[in-house]
Amino acid sequence: MTALPAAYAITPPSHPLVGRVSPPGSKSITNRALLLAALANGTSHLSGALKSKDTELMAAALRQMGVQVEEPDATSFVVTSTGTLQAPDAPLFLGNAGTATRFLTAAVATVNGTVVVDGDAEMRVRPIGPLVEALVSLGIDAKSPTGCPPVTIRGTGSFGQGRVEIDGGLSSQYVSALLMAAPLGAGSVEIALTGSDIGARGYVDLTLAAMRSFGARVEQIDAGTWRVAPTGYTASDLLIEPDASAATYLWGAAALTGGNIDLGVEAEAFTQPDAAAQAVIAQFPNMPAVIDGSQMQDAVPTLAVLAAFNNYPVRFVGIANLRVKETDRVHAVATELSRILPGLGTEEGDDLLVASDPDLASRLAQRNSVVKIETYHDHRIAMAFALAGLRIPGIVILDPACTGKTYPGYWDMLAGLGVKLTPAS
Repeated sequence: MTALPAAYAITPPSHPLVGRVSPPGSKSITNRALLLAALANGTSHLSGALKSKDTELMAAALRQMGVQVEEPDATSFVVTSTGTLQAPDAPLFLGNAGTATRFLTAAVATVNGTVVVDGDAEMRVRPIGPLVEALVSLGIDAKSPTGCPPVTIRGTGSFGQGRVEIDGGLSSQYVSALLMAAPLGAGSVEIALTGSDIGARGYVDLTLAAMRSFGARVEQIDAGTWRVAPTGYTASDLLIEPDASAATYLWGAAALTGGNIDLGVEAEAFTQPDAAAQAVIAQFPNMPAVIDGSQMQDAVPTLAVLAAFNNYPVRFVGIANLRVKETDRVHAVATELSRILPGLGTEEGDDLLVASDPDLASRLAQRNSVVKIETYHDHRIAMAFALAGLRIPGIVILDPACTGKTYPGYWDMLAGLGVKLTPAS
């Protein structure tokens, strides 16, 4: 892969963006499928998969635990396993991949031996305490002295059995992690939410669908309780749908430029929660005055950048969980919007208020200055704020390579649509 420059200056296109773009495969589904295939006995073929930093970290961790993971082409994984994970010789390093870290923290409890799940500096400040506490309640020896990675798990070869309660308010990934490990229990495992709040519940539905594709039996007792049978998993072939979070940038680019970008799939065909953002983007420049981002969290940076050009201000609510993503996205989005124009983005508690201005582009066109967008090593900040450069001259995106976490071809995609990207310092 060609190395990217330290920064990209974006020249607003003089034409609507029109074309056909195939978004990469879903990161969320790819990392679920990789893990489930590793926990299944036999060979599974995963097609349409995402190849990015996050999924490569998951694949590398599975290889450390004795799973054969082959990559025959750019969008496929072939996973062969005995259905059990072996104790690795070294800690599992998962960078800042939230799905891989949370999912494996539960799954490695099935290893007969000690496993350390670790990440980079950013991951080491992302909370994992509720998941660790849930594992301990199942009788699993799991320790996280800081409440964040690294986590040390001393497994006995089984996930245990019985009832476990989990607070999913901070992240639905905790719930998904328990659900995916539960078929490896010694008996049935009942997983219950301790409250009604859960971050992005739609991702739990995504998890359940993936589990059933690999032979799991899950009974939903009520809105917040699931009973999982100790079936183990069976190898399966799975076609992975495109990434809905990546699609939001394409929908946003079309809306901002008056273009038409064909993704080859209708928004209604996605099963991922972020696809709900398309209905909001379709209302641009009259997006709602209040947008609840709780169930489409990764789409919020995209929507916030579009909101800067909306006909009236937009308040984003239900987004407290964005503070514990790759970076504090509420703070990052507010800060970078206000870097473009002071006061454009404001934090009010955990809400984000965007002081929209439909004449923003024309006003800033007279400024003739450069605005360097700090991306905080966060792929979604980089990709979302690149959209601002489609309307505002002088936008420079720092560390564009961080998009490789989930969308390695992002900049090539924009260039292919006719957007001029100039290396900058």
